[in-house]
Amino acid sequence: MEWIERLNGAVSYIEEHLTDHIDYDQAAKIACCSVYHFQRMFSYIADVSLSEYIRRRRMTMAAVDLQSGEDKVVDVAIKFGYDSPTAFNRAFQSVHGVAPSQAKKEGVTLKAFPPISFKITIKGEVEMNYRIEKKEAFRIVGVSEPLYREVEKNFEIVPQMWQRIAMNGTIEKLVSMVDGQPGGVLGVSLCNEQEDWKYYIAVTSNKVIDDSLEEYTVPAATWAIFSGEGPMPHSIQEMEKRIITEWFPTSGYEYGNAPDIEVYLNADPQNAKFEIWVPVIKKA
Repeated sequence: MEWIERLNGAVSYIEEHLTDHIDYDQAAKIACCSVYHFQRMFSYIADVSLSEYIRRRRMTMAAVDLQSGEDKVVDVAIKFGYDSPTAFNRAFQSVHGVAPSQAKKEGVTLKAFPPISFKITIKGEVEMNYRIEKKEAFRIVGVSEPLYREVEKNFEIVPQMWQRIAMNGTIEKLVSMVDGQPGGVLGVSLCNEQEDWKYYIAVTSNKVIDDSLEEYTVPAATWAIFSGEGPMPHSIQEMEKRIITEWFPTSGYEYGNAPDIEVYLNADPQNAKFEIWVPVIKKA
């Protein structure tokens, strides 16, 4: 499949640059998607984040160099991009369980993480409910937080943000302002290359806002809209993984240039009803 070949091309780029700067933008360009979507696709298919994969590969190769007995620990650290011996020591121990200096000793057990090669088998034993809709631009209002370009760093920011606004009354305030579609409370990941990355908790609304809220116009786009239900956050995370690993490969679509949107249709986290809006364009 073409998109798997592109992902493997991006992995080849990473392998070629383990000892120098790995440009996420360049890897994503090879994969023909945004940096945000590249990292998400990688983590869902590989079951490891992109940054963790790179760290494991670098520490695998660092162990090989150290076991050769010819290089000093500080030289190997610099080779793999660590200016601080302490940071290199910490990264090496997190992968191998021993200090770099111990790796030179005979009989020490180390770990090897080979390069990933993607091959997808489409299961499809569980149905997925979705629809394709074209929608004009629409306004959302809510609150936002900046996001890191390494997406796994945001795994703490976003849950904390939801918890904070649930406690300070912002959720109730937003719910009272809903007057458009998509309905419900929205989690909007704005991660394109033209704007600063942000995560919005918002609603679709044309009402006047005060200084505690901000607005954003979601651009006109074609959306693949998936519906689901179940306990949170597992159910929506599993749906997102299936969209990438099962739906996209055979859909005839690829990612479009608009935010990803999670739509929460009720307030019960144990039996949530939700939609996932994915911007798509037809493959050329």
